[in-house]
Amino acid sequence: MSETAANTGRWTDLANPTRFIALADRLVPWLGGAAVVMLAVGLSMGFAAPEDYQQGSTVRIMYIHVPFAWLSMLCYTLMAASALGTLVWRHPLADVSLKSAAPIGASFTALALVTGSIWGKPMWGTWWVWDARLTSVFVLFLIYLGIIALTRALDDPGRSARAAAILALVGFVNIPIIKFSVDWWNTLHQPASVFRLDGPTIHPSLLLPLLVCAAGFTLLFFTFHLIAMRTEIRRRRVVAMRRLAARSADGGAA
Repeated sequence: MSETAANTGRWTDLANPTRFIALADRLVPWLGGAAVVMLAVGLSMGFAAPEDYQQGSTVRIMYIHVPFAWLSMLCYTLMAASALGTLVWRHPLADVSLKSAAPIGASFTALALVTGSIWGKPMWGTWWVWDARLTSVFVLFLIYLGIIALTRALDDPGRSARAAAILALVGFVNIPIIKFSVDWWNTLHQPASVFRLDGPTIHPSLLLPLLVCAAGFTLLFFTFHLIAMRTEIRRRRVVAMRRLAARSADGGAA
């Protein structure tokens, strides 16, 4: 067997819910442990980092706000990829991935909005402004809520999966709007300072803790996602067993 065929076989095995749960059981403790270590190191480095010459100690909220904002978009990108897996490739775990990621993404987006408001009050003199970046992130939060409501409103799993996948793909147009809003419009929100073609504009003493915190929160997200997917698979199994038992009871009564 060729190496390509072997790799394809391994990825195909993950479509089996039982094998996926076994893999998740092995990965979750390691990912969770690594996330805790990375966050402990990153936050410690953040508190020890020098204050910003303009923002003072207020800049330290960046170490949680920026990762929350990044992950709000990363999570939705993962959901859009899962939507393609549902509609195009009919992957059996794609809908599980999308449904499991939505509450996590909504939580990260809400935290990004709250921490951004706390940061914005001393910097801008106001908790909230309807500028392009803040408004587009708020729209992302509403899209998350819409997907969560849609997945719970339909009893038919197939219809629910397709409807949520379509909404996720339609809503993905908002991701580049969030990313480039500070470049396309005049906003209060600062422009990109990390991922730039000419390199980061943040001093290394502030940038390194930020990257470590971002890595820690990313590991935490994948830990939560695997746990949520594992729980959703087991929930669906319980629902299927109950329906099968109900049919058997009805058949016996007849």
